[in-house]
Amino acid sequence: MSRSGSLSIVGLGPGHAEMLTDQARTALQQATVVIGYTGYFTYIQHLVQGKTCIALSLTQETERARLAVEHALHGAQVTVISSGDAGIYGMASLILEVLEQRQAVHLLPDVVVVPGISAVNACASLLGAPLGHDFAVISLSDLLTPWDVIEKRLLAAASADFITVLLNPKSARRQWQYRQAQAILAQHRAPMTPVGVVRNAYRPEQSVEITTVADMLTASVDMLTTVIVGNSQTRCWQSRLVTPRGYVVAPVQ
Repeated sequence: MSRSGSLSIVGLGPGHAEMLTDQARTALQQATVVIGYTGYFTYIQHLVQGKTCIALSLTQETERARLAVEHALHGAQVTVISSGDAGIYGMASLILEVLEQRQAVHLLPDVVVVPGISAVNACASLLGAPLGHDFAVISLSDLLTPWDVIEKRLLAAASADFITVLLNPKSARRQWQYRQAQAILAQHRAPMTPVGVVRNAYRPEQSVEITTVADMLTASVDMLTTVIVGNSQTRCWQSRLVTPRGYVVAPVQ
């Protein structure tokens, strides 16, 4: 089979048009087939008119990957879309795994992963500079990762004083994991350690809240929320979170 098709795995960023990179925009414009979660097409409708658009539900990631590879193998210029960055909890790893399984029997299409602004970057920018030093990003969803593994990672990050970013903190059917995460963090953080809670970053329903480890359970949190828990050095200044990198800043005389 001729390797005439191509496959771009694109991060759309938070959804705001100004935060879509030129590389991502070009990949969308050059595509003949665009595949992704139904909700993501809302942000790019003006860029995909006249193209073959295949929209599937949140639970059909594997099918999205399979269809993308099949269309690319048959010569299409395929773009798969993810929110944020496609390589961070996105479609990139799954599609590369599907391609890996096909390599023995197919001449594979050209593949490129196009970076996007992740939820971590977007939310941090709205909070100031909470990620000024080493940080860990941990999803609290145990749909694909067993909770005992997530708990070990939380304990390791908390005990090592990493700034800790919590993704997918709660869903309608999954509530207790966020409470457990707070309990673990509270064992290794002072009660007044700043915590930033951002929902729908750079979208119309955006909300930004600064709270503390002691009070983070009272914040409104769901699957559209990112929670950034500071380390022992993080402080709040003028409604912004600042985690020092370690530079010496001389006082003004």
